[in-house]
Amino acid sequence: MFKGVFTALITPFRDGQVDHIALGNLIDRQIEGGISGLVPCGTTGESATLSHAEHRHVIETCLARVNGRVPVIAGTGSNSTAETIELTRFAQQAGASAALLITPYYNKPTQEGLFRHYQAVANAVDIPLVLYNVPGRTGVDMQAETVARLARHGQIVAIKEATANMERASHILQQTAGRITLLSGDDATFLPFLAIGGEGVISVTSNIAPALMVALWQHFIQGRLEESRQVHLQLLEINRLLFCETNPIPVKAAAAMMGLCGPEIRLPLTQLADNWREPLRKAMQRIALLPAE
Repeated sequence: MFKGVFTALITPFRDGQVDHIALGNLIDRQIEGGISGLVPCGTTGESATLSHAEHRHVIETCLARVNGRVPVIAGTGSNSTAETIELTRFAQQAGASAALLITPYYNKPTQEGLFRHYQAVANAVDIPLVLYNVPGRTGVDMQAETVARLARHGQIVAIKEATANMERASHILQQTAGRITLLSGDDATFLPFLAIGGEGVISVTSNIAPALMVALWQHFIQGRLEESRQVHLQLLEINRLLFCETNPIPVKAAAAMMGLCGPEIRLPLTQLADNWREPLRKAMQRIALLPAE
């Protein structure tokens, strides 16, 4: 159902509030860059520090600005099943194409707990759901066997697998037998992920380099493997630097350098450390995201 490059959209702030002007401009730039869809209110969108009212408003703003031009997969996950259902119902009513549901963080549920959590959400809504496994952030790792059980539910259509583990991704593909779409959650391994059968990415890097991420995807699906590999190598340094500190600290700094939004980020995250700013700037200049000095 969802294939290609989907941007895990940053949430710009100004003076402690969501900067809706910058958000709208970011959305337009993404669509002009050729991305396949947008994912507001995910980890990259600092959803953990958005109030419920802000969370809803960002989703509504994104849907209004997109105006049907591309699919919008709204981040609605939480470590509370009841809250997840509430936010997902809102996204459905607002007109989102799907909802992205992170594994419940901090609680550390068992595999059975994960299954029941997602099953409960899927039974409560009538909107496509994308699972999201990122154990480095949540403290819980959803196994391929659990994904395979969930893939039998008609509402669960895809998984964002962010372990960068090609063996894990392969096991998910094998055990789900094509019932759900496999999306990468790791920019640096997008190309190898495609090579083993993945069908897209939910990307941090595309916030600042949508056209390059789209080029990698387009080259691959059109059989131009050498060209795809060249773009992969071209993006390797920036993909590394965008995770030199906790996401979305570096990508927010990069977007600010490009004048796409202000540098503001919410505590407990802090702005990018000074020692990373020059390496990031130079890497952006090397791929023409910033003018050469």
